[in-house]
Amino acid sequence: MDIVLRATVMFAILYLLIRLLGKRELGQMTPFEFVVLVVMGDLIQQGVTHNDFSLTGAALAICTFAFWGLVLSWTAYLFPRAEGVLEGEPRVLVRGGRLVEDHLRRDRLTRSEIESEMRLAGIARLSAVEWAILEPEGKISFIRKGDDGGAARQRDDEGAAH
Repeated sequence: MDIVLRATVMFAILYLLIRLLGKRELGQMTPFEFVVLVVMGDLIQQGVTHNDFSLTGAALAICTFAFWGLVLSWTAYLFPRAEGVLEGEPRVLVRGGRLVEDHLRRDRLTRSEIESEMRLAGIARLSAVEWAILEPEGKISFIRKGDDGGAARQRDDEGAAH
C-alpha cells in the first residue's frame, strides 16, 4: 500500500512538473532536456519503490501510474471544461504573418524554432503563414494564407452528418 501512495504522489508531482515545463515534443527537446527527463525517470523510480525491488512492487507502481493516467484521460473526455486544464489549450503563435510575441515568450519558443518548423512544413516565409498554432501535444500546425481549409472542413462536417 505504501508503494501505491508514493506512486500517486509522484504521479501528481510529475504531472504538474510536465505541465509547467511547457509543450514540447520529444523531437523538439534539446539534448539536455532529454537527459533531464531520463534522470527524472530514475529519480521517480527510486522515490516510488524506495527499497522494494520486488516484481510485485514494480507492478503496483506501474499499475498506479496507469490508473491515474486513465483517470485523467477519462476526466478530460467526460468533462470538456476539464480538458483545457488537464491537457492544455491550443495557442496562436503566428497571426496574419506576424509572430505573437507574448505567446512565444510564454512557451519559451524563439523565432528560429518557428522558422525551422515552417521549413519542415514546406513554408519559406513567415508572411505566407496565416496562422501557426501550438497544439496541446506540442506540435505546431500551420495554415497558409489563401488556404481554403475552412470551406473544405465545413463540407467534411456536413458530409459526416448525413
